[in-house]
Amino acid sequence: MEPILLAELKPGQPQQYDWKASCETWSVAFSPDGRWFAWSQGHCIVKLLPWPLEGTQQNCKASECTKAEARGRGRAKEKTLECGQIVWGLAFSSWLPSRSRKHILWAPSPACLVLATGLNDGQIKVWEVQTGRLLFNLSGHQDVVRDLSFAPGDSRSILISASRDKTLRVWDLGKQLKVLSGHMRWVYCCCTSPDGRMLCSAAGEKSALLWSMDSYSLLRKLEGHQGCVVSCAFSPDSALLATASYDTYVILWDPCTGEQLKSLCHIPLQPALDHGADFHASSLRSACFSPEGLYLATVADDRLLRIWALELGSPVAFAPVKNGLCCTYFPHGGIIATGTRDGHAQFWTVPQALSSLKHLCRKVLRSCFTTYQVLKLPIPKKMKDFLTYRTL
Repeated sequence: MEPILLAELKPGQPQQYDWKASCETWSVAFSPDGRWFAWSQGHCIVKLLPWPLEGTQQNCKASECTKAEARGRGRAKEKTLECGQIVWGLAFSSWLPSRSRKHILWAPSPACLVLATGLNDGQIKVWEVQTGRLLFNLSGHQDVVRDLSFAPGDSRSILISASRDKTLRVWDLGKQLKVLSGHMRWVYCCCTSPDGRMLCSAAGEKSALLWSMDSYSLLRKLEGHQGCVVSCAFSPDSALLATASYDTYVILWDPCTGEQLKSLCHIPLQPALDHGADFHASSLRSACFSPEGLYLATVADDRLLRIWALELGSPVAFAPVKNGLCCTYFPHGGIIATGTRDGHAQFWTVPQALSSLKHLCRKVLRSCFTTYQVLKLPIPKKMKDFLTYRTL
């Protein structure tokens, strides 16, 4: 099934800005519960939109369930966040504030959904989604905050930020805990593993760094790309790490051992224009795993969104995304949102597969066991290879 364009959001043209400058949608995000969509629409503005979008017809069961929930609790209202600076990174998290918190600009509800925004001036602004009020201003970075990632589970108040000042910073909402140094160039992206054990970061280098989320120490350097690594993502069971590069390749790694498991090459489907010897028409911009872990979505400069079946190692679907910059899956699957250099956000229906029993068992086991722990189990080698993704 080829992806179908479900809806497209286009920004208005504010007269107080030069429309050709700073209009990019550098980041899009769904809230973990699938009830909100955040759109960095350019010109210092973030739109918070209740999901599903009004007038959007969706066929997947998860979306119908979300619609029913929305009707039951009353329709939430769209909000506009005026950030005052170009917005590069977005990240949602649920948060339970403590009474001892300092520096809170507004008293939030007892348990609230928050959105962190990474800005051009190095600031991070954290907003309460339900009210659209600003909760925190986090200062520390000396340059653009390019990406943001909240830790999962009980550590969901821990925020990681990646910046052009070549550092990552660890925050417990309201205060800075740690500065991570190790990159020699701008840090483009960061992501925390769903099991909360690891952090991956990538800069304008041909490698990615893996950090411990317990000690915030460097675990290993992943080398294998021939161009700058610009995107990274963990699989839902934390057993795979995908890194995407300007060299046109996605590499799938075992983050526990640092071993390369598979490479996915982006071959242009049509001849590229002559942009010079250093230009790759299929340079990668973004990569993300599907919620069940069977697919990987990528956006490249050849104007295509690709959906890869990991077991096949090849794309199973394509969609035309002109000037694509980012992509993210809906938390319940079946839909991908993409952001473009023109400030647009697009929503695509994408293939879904019913997970096999053996994949479900692997996903549950790998959420608890590292590769080394699996290899010590008294089970056949073929089973170990499957559980550690050596069969990809």
